[in-house]
Amino acid sequence: MGNEPILGNSDGGSQPGSRSGANARSDSRIRTGSGSESPSQSQTQTTTRRRVLLGVSGTALAGLAGCLTRGEDSGLEGEIRIDGSNTLRPNSALVAEQFMWENNQVQASVSASGTGAGFQQFARREISLQNASRPITDEEAEHCRENGVEWLELEVVLDGIALLKHPDNTWCECLTVDELGDLWERGSEIETWADLEPEQSDEEWPDEEISFYGRDAASGTFDYFTEHITGSVGNIRNDYSGTPDTNNIIRGVRGNEYTIGFGGAGYYYENEADAELIAVNYEDGADPGDEWDDCIVPTRESIEAEAYQPLSRPMYIYVRRDELARPEYREFVRFYLENTQETAREVQFYAVPDETIADQREKLEAAIEDYT
Repeated sequence: MGNEPILGNSDGGSQPGSRSGANARSDSRIRTGSGSESPSQSQTQTTTRRRVLLGVSGTALAGLAGCLTRGEDSGLEGEIRIDGSNTLRPNSALVAEQFMWENNQVQASVSASGTGAGFQQFARREISLQNASRPITDEEAEHCRENGVEWLELEVVLDGIALLKHPDNTWCECLTVDELGDLWERGSEIETWADLEPEQSDEEWPDEEISFYGRDAASGTFDYFTEHITGSVGNIRNDYSGTPDTNNIIRGVRGNEYTIGFGGAGYYYENEADAELIAVNYEDGADPGDEWDDCIVPTRESIEAEAYQPLSRPMYIYVRRDELARPEYREFVRFYLENTQETAREVQFYAVPDETIADQREKLEAAIEDYT
């Protein structure tokens, strides 16, 4: 997939967002937290949409940018550079595409260097807006302050980190957070599936070496996963294969029956033939309610109900306050908040609650007042 910027309208000039795909995620055939399965409807449009936004090179999409002349000239013009989270990229790319349709003299490019690398660019004023799959760290915040960069944090989507296994793995259906911590922490003595087998297991787990795949240390997904599973950011076993591209995790899981991996849940739902989910039992967490089993997988229902814990998370955009002086920039951020609940579901994320969006709009408008 790479880190190429996404530009323009990849649909050859048709109006972006015209598909009826906003709620497609909940239509896919998935296991819910209560162990049931929802009826399968077509997920082709949603999956295709996400793959287009992830997979088409910046060069190819730049060549299609001229198609946006079929959109509307609102009088706004300029350039907006977006980088950061690989995971959040599809949502920001779709928002940018729709905004450019309504404002065809504005060019918004979306790259995906990773949350950590994006914050470095953000602090150096190299980008206008930062996608982030975790909050800014103290060190990153200090780097921004040293360079005089003031920012606004806006929560825009919900996501879940999925635990992935090979489809032929029939023995491991659910793991507790403690078991996951023992498995993934630095210095772990667990080497085979047999080492991990719970005492109450009905099936003998194979004495086969486990292969590990996950996001690399530049990723906010990595930071969030290690903080909530192994207890501190960066605490992870030395023999795992880290990658900036979640598609490589899917390929790793697909190629080895004894693999386990972690990555954004949306990548699982576009690759259901290649992987299966391991449910999480958060024994020490808050009771999610009687409608949920102890073992829960990431679905739209479990994440938006905050039942899939501790691997449900908000994701953010970071707005440079000084950029709000530019009309095209502040209108883009307004547009983002107005549309992100719909675009999130269209590209297989999850919508933040209405009250959260209202709070983010209030924060934004208060910041805009300082520059208008």
